[in-house]
Amino acid sequence: MSNIPETGRTPRVQIRLIVIQVLVFSLFATLGGRLWYLQIRNGDEYTNEAKGNHVQQVVQPAVRGSILDARGVPLADNETRLVVSASRTDLMRMKDDGKGVLTRLAEVLGMKPKDVMDKVRLCDAKTPQPCWNGSPYQPIPVTDEATTQQALQIRERAEDFPGITAEPMAVRRYAAPGEANTAQVLGYLSPVTDEEIEKAKDTDSPFLRSDQVGRSGLERTYDKDLRGKAGVTRYEVDKLGRVIGLAQADKAEPGANVVTSIDARVQAVAEWELDNAMKEARKVFDDNTNTNYKADSGAVVVMEARTGRVVAMASLPTYDPNAWVGGISAKDYARLTGKKSNFPLLNRAIQGQAAPGSIFKVIPTTAAVNAGYDFNGRYPCPSSYSIGNQVFKNFESQGHGSITLGQALEVSCDTVYYALAHQQWKKDGGLKPKDDPADWFYKTAHQFGLGAETGIDLPNEVTGRVPDRRWKQKFWEANKDYWCKIGKKGGDYIQQLSYENCLEGNLMRAGDSVNYSIGQGDTLVTPIQMATIYAAISNGGTMWNPTVGKAVISADGRSIREIEPESHGKLPMDARTRKLMNEALAGVATRGTAAWRFGGWPQDKIPMHAKTGTAEVHGKQTTSWFATYTKDYSIVMTISQGGTGSGASGPAVRNIYNALYGLDMEGNQDLGKALLPQPQKTLPKVQPDGSIDAPKITPYAPAQPEPEEDTSLAGPPPATGRRD
Repeated sequence: MSNIPETGRTPRVQIRLIVIQVLVFSLFATLGGRLWYLQIRNGDEYTNEAKGNHVQQVVQPAVRGSILDARGVPLADNETRLVVSASRTDLMRMKDDGKGVLTRLAEVLGMKPKDVMDKVRLCDAKTPQPCWNGSPYQPIPVTDEATTQQALQIRERAEDFPGITAEPMAVRRYAAPGEANTAQVLGYLSPVTDEEIEKAKDTDSPFLRSDQVGRSGLERTYDKDLRGKAGVTRYEVDKLGRVIGLAQADKAEPGANVVTSIDARVQAVAEWELDNAMKEARKVFDDNTNTNYKADSGAVVVMEARTGRVVAMASLPTYDPNAWVGGISAKDYARLTGKKSNFPLLNRAIQGQAAPGSIFKVIPTTAAVNAGYDFNGRYPCPSSYSIGNQVFKNFESQGHGSITLGQALEVSCDTVYYALAHQQWKKDGGLKPKDDPADWFYKTAHQFGLGAETGIDLPNEVTGRVPDRRWKQKFWEANKDYWCKIGKKGGDYIQQLSYENCLEGNLMRAGDSVNYSIGQGDTLVTPIQMATIYAAISNGGTMWNPTVGKAVISADGRSIREIEPESHGKLPMDARTRKLMNEALAGVATRGTAAWRFGGWPQDKIPMHAKTGTAEVHGKQTTSWFATYTKDYSIVMTISQGGTGSGASGPAVRNIYNALYGLDMEGNQDLGKALLPQPQKTLPKVQPDGSIDAPKITPYAPAQPEPEEDTSLAGPPPATGRRD
């Protein structure tokens, strides 16, 4: 055995040791750096994530507040139903995407498999209803009408129905007390979308994925008050999902109740009378079209004259808002939105626009006085008025000699307004207007609030239209290219008209002003606008923002926020003009065009004021308008393609007043039968337990007319011989 000098192998050993030491040091340095990164640099982030991985939350939906009428009667509240829901997340984990489970579920529920699958599919731009518009991560309701037996089958055979739940839940109910539907006023709910959740996450009222959101009507306007705050319970769980403790629990806070100025009894009367008026109008023959009137839609507004609060608001055709509860079916959705539906979701009281006809004449009357014409001056009312070779006829071609502006309102003389409008048009420069034309007739309409929203607390109100010079110019700019393309000099009517519009469609012609003066031509108004105007004439000139909401009361009744009426201006008339107009409109009801509808009315006790209107619409039958007021209420009704104002709408408006004041057709008053002889001033009391002692309501039972009474257009004419 040879002796190897120790110095011979020392350098190699040392090198190896150094390499090993460097490797070990590098490894520890890497591990240390990683630990520093995880625990110090990103420690808080990973700590929170780790906690989140072991915390699960359960959402307890808040009970949505009720919508009450002025006396506390629920118009919309909640009821407990058995709701069957499907977890889309669980279904998507299955090999067949849950088709087998949904097919078995359909069999238990007595539904078609396709209908069940349609309900749980997600909505997008290409997916028709029904589909789920809410978050894909929350349970999707399949039905809220499950029976106890169906729920037991699902729960007892849980292995056959993974991802399916059957639980009792509070579900929205639209009660229709006394058969008062109130659909367009109340609106409906649908699930919150991811976009809405993201948009509201930094606000003081964020959404949870389980929330239902108001989509129209009061449900939308007062959604934040009604929704309340959902409860969230957070549980600590282990990696297997087993609960090991309670992390945090926030109790659900029920939504507040919204008290409205609607009186369910009056609402039921208004709905019934509007519907009956349309049915009666369809029985009447229209000589101009050689067919019966179609009376295809209508609206009525009953408003407190002194406050602008809405007592009743009806729109036809209508729908059952309960159809949206728990997800709308394909059949119901098609019925509500299809081409033949005539748009029942539309609230025609605030969204229906039409030419107002003669109920508009309170505006040109005011304009004439403000332009310097004497209210009690004498003005010729011939049977027609000519401008060049164009003849504008009085309604039914009647003449009434020389009359005052008040008498012109009473007999609804068109030619008086034709002449006044034509004179003002010429004073403003005619086809070559002055740099700053007075435009009294158009300016006054804007001062009356037309062409703008009234400010009612319902969504999607439309503005109507005042066809002044500014509008004419914009309309011409938007349509000029089309008119010039199809226009032809000497062609047919459409071609010739388009040719003329191409050249000078932006000019205010004499015929435009003349038609406008009687509420025709391009003028458009809504029933709520006209109800606001006539209420203002009644109350002394204040134009109130119409309101439906009256107060917001907390679920325990302790917190009350009253919604005070607000004004958007005063009528542009002095006290003398209002007094004279008030007398003239009373004359309409006693000796003018509405007199035949108010026979026997107790004018000495409850002065009635009215204006009738029959608006001509190109290509359609005439629109019926009836605008009225007393010291307490303003009522405006309109029926599209319904005939004349007093003929079609008059009887219904009279019957609504009879119900309000407890009157019979002879004018005898029974306050015991009066629904609301004076507006409701007090608020219903909500008890600490959330209960409300609301009165019971019975369906409206209209008085049967005497056999000899004729409420058709062929009935007896008014004293003047005219039925506008």
